[in-house]
Amino acid sequence: MDVYKVSNQNKLNVINNTSFENEKEIQNLVENNLETLFNLTFVKTEVVCEQFRFDTLCWDEENKSFIIIEYKNTKSFSVIDQGYSYLSVMLNNKSDFVLEYNENMKENIKRDDVDWSQSRVIFISSKFNDYQKNSVNFKDVPFELWEIEKFSNGTIGIHQILSNSKESIKNLENKSNSVVKKVSEEIVKYDEENIITKYNNEFLVIYEKLKKELLELNDITIKVTKDYVCFYKRKKGFLYVSPRKDHLHLSFLYRIDFGGNVKKKPLPFKFNDPNKSFTFTSSNYKENYRHKLTKKSDISYVMFCLKQKYESMK
Repeated sequence: MDVYKVSNQNKLNVINNTSFENEKEIQNLVENNLETLFNLTFVKTEVVCEQFRFDTLCWDEENKSFIIIEYKNTKSFSVIDQGYSYLSVMLNNKSDFVLEYNENMKENIKRDDVDWSQSRVIFISSKFNDYQKNSVNFKDVPFELWEIEKFSNGTIGIHQILSNSKESIKNLENKSNSVVKKVSEEIVKYDEENIITKYNNEFLVIYEKLKKELLELNDITIKVTKDYVCFYKRKKGFLYVSPRKDHLHLSFLYRIDFGGNVKKKPLPFKFNDPNKSFTFTSSNYKENYRHKLTKKSDISYVMFCLKQKYESMK
């Protein structure tokens, strides 16, 4: 990607790429900005388990799962081999990862509190080669590839290498490879259609219409879990959509406070819902607005309401 800075004379000045000195420079940068970059919580650096050393161990609070981040400043490694090996070690040593969390975080969790099916590995490199990109070009591999760039003016760019394939790696995996087989059996990567058509196929049409409207907003991306589809504005959850037997359940977070004093948090915006179609729910920790979407004709009004939440997010 070519990057330029606009001068006072409306001229473009080239911003040159610069190289990272080593993998540790990338690691320090990411670990200090995990929430901004990936909406993840830092647990520990350089975690040793069996014969492996994991660069960064993170916690995904939204999905209650562990995430391993590996940094590469070289093109000579196999994403598939390393990724499946790391996940296999994690699944075989669950108690060790829970212990790492409990020793480094302010609260304790139990092994059953973790959704191990949502575990994944994030690889971050200044450049991936075509072989590495093609090796994860499946709809359900539990890995993410992110390329990071550094520019001469102190700017950092980072973007995900996304798969456009509908092919499942389960169709091609070597059945004699016990590591790949075990990981594939326990870790699941969900897609939108499987989630939305969970109860009723007619909701897929409604969902696609809503999705089209949402994606016309800037900076919206999609992430799918086993229970819902989340629309993100940048790295923050904007809207959660999950299927029910007679409707699509929409929910967005209004206020949250992990300390249990949500009422003391400032109001992010004044919600205007003239038709009273959203239901307000609250606890000591968070407040939500929810809506039951059953008809395509209601989407225009729903978008009017949702844009208030969207515009409040910086």
